[in-house]
Amino acid sequence: MAHDDPALQTLLLPFEQGLLPWPADGGALLLRAREGAALHRRDWPGLVCEQSFRPDAEALTRAGLALVEQSDDCRYPLVLVLPPRQRDEARALYARAVSLVAPGGRVVACLANNEGAKSGEADLRQLVGPVGSLVKNKSRACWSAPLHVDGGATLDADLLARWLALDAPRSIADGRFTSRPGVFAWDRVDPASALLAEQLPPDLAGRAADLGAGFGYLSVELLERCPGITTLDLYEAERRALDLARGNLAPFESRAAIGYHWHDVTAGLPAQYDVIVTNPPFHTQMRADRPDIGRRFIAVAAQALKPGGRLWLVANRHLPYESVLTGSFGEVRAVAERDGFKIIEAVKARPAPPTRPDRRGRKDWR
Repeated sequence: MAHDDPALQTLLLPFEQGLLPWPADGGALLLRAREGAALHRRDWPGLVCEQSFRPDAEALTRAGLALVEQSDDCRYPLVLVLPPRQRDEARALYARAVSLVAPGGRVVACLANNEGAKSGEADLRQLVGPVGSLVKNKSRACWSAPLHVDGGATLDADLLARWLALDAPRSIADGRFTSRPGVFAWDRVDPASALLAEQLPPDLAGRAADLGAGFGYLSVELLERCPGITTLDLYEAERRALDLARGNLAPFESRAAIGYHWHDVTAGLPAQYDVIVTNPPFHTQMRADRPDIGRRFIAVAAQALKPGGRLWLVANRHLPYESVLTGSFGEVRAVAERDGFKIIEAVKARPAPPTRPDRRGRKDWR
């Protein structure tokens, strides 16, 4: 059964209450779509969804909703938006929504009150002029008047161009990496990942994986510090981050075989590895604390490592990962603690050697 999503419910409320018309033809696009009960209370003819976060995309597909990949070629009479919390990313998404509206179409957006709803409404108003609004379910929906993107009294075309550029990939960390707003630690090197990179021993070798790879920082560090790594697979649930990682790892593709996987790590891994590195997430896209996600990353790593394989993990010091580590690995040791983070190496146990009876009928280890 689909769950209640207050922002999604409020986003669709103007149509349910007859405040806005649903398009008779031409369809509607839902940006940053999420599965929820509101999508199933009535028919929404022509609705298609766009979502770059793999678990949400898979939930939409399982619910029978139509998914489209990001494309700026189509125009829709209605573009619905569930904006992210990060301000630059959200503004870029508003601008993209406006650019995808067919002549005379509308943009409708909704944010939870504690996710910046008032700021989001102010941003949409700044871009398109006067907006209508509705407050319900601790969320705020707002919508534009019919728009004419090729020119109109209410549309700020210069601002539209500037906000579209806010999502452009850009250099960070003195040019070592390319990133963009909205991905994890997008404008800096995350200090927890930096601490893990410092501790990586140069003898790590063989086939490796980076779980929750982001824009590729740990993968780059692993290849630079550990010459014995011959194959590296990056697993990342956010496609926008994985696209960045492809660019950041491009200079290393002659150094090792590199695979890029848009994948939900909690679903398990399809291969076996000698080395796994990870800075696992411990909250959802909606910022709710979820240490169970980190525990699942650890359990999946244990399943995917070969006997004797090594997991190198960084986590906030307070996170309760010790029980799953000791229950899943033969050897666990704390490597370092600093600035509220802990570095742990865990080694997967090797199977016990077989026993054979000696000449006197006793079993002996061989």
